[in-house]
Amino acid sequence: MPKAKGKSRRQKYSYNLNRKRLYRSARRRAAPRIACSHIRHAWDPTKSVAQNLAEMGLAEDPNKAVPIPRKKLLGMEVESNGQGKKIVRKPYVVNEMEYEASLPEKKSNTLSRDLIDYVRYMIQNHGENYKEMARDEKNYYQDTPKQIKRKINVYKNFYPEEYKDFVASLKQEKMDVQ
Repeated sequence: MPKAKGKSRRQKYSYNLNRKRLYRSARRRAAPRIACSHIRHAWDPTKSVAQNLAEMGLAEDPNKAVPIPRKKLLGMEVESNGQGKKIVRKPYVVNEMEYEASLPEKKSNTLSRDLIDYVRYMIQNHGENYKEMARDEKNYYQDTPKQIKRKINVYKNFYPEEYKDFVASLKQEKMDVQ
């Protein structure tokens, strides 16, 4: 069977390629970036993964690090292999990771500005009357009274102090009007 025309030509040198960038990107792909900064700084590129992790006191294979205890088989005892303790040369890595894990987690989830404005508008104009809120023209998503009540409760749980201040300011405005 004949070859397709143009397939037998030799490759020409491409002057448009940036060889330096190609080389760097190939190296980056070959050695991926370690996400944990403590491990990344203690990593020795000349050693293998197993050697690096052993020096830091970390497990390479979790199944070997925490073996499942074997039960007695029909009255016979299973002998356990007494392996020697491995030397940890970089214990600071584990200590730093434990310290970082013990820190309390910051609550990063917040409500959207639109939802906050929506809830404040509804409370300001309708108070606790959820049926009236459902009929309001600003109820773009046609929420039912229960859905609106749920959104208000979510706002109360996320910002309890802000909600108390807002309700107090509304009561103060009503007092001033009368």
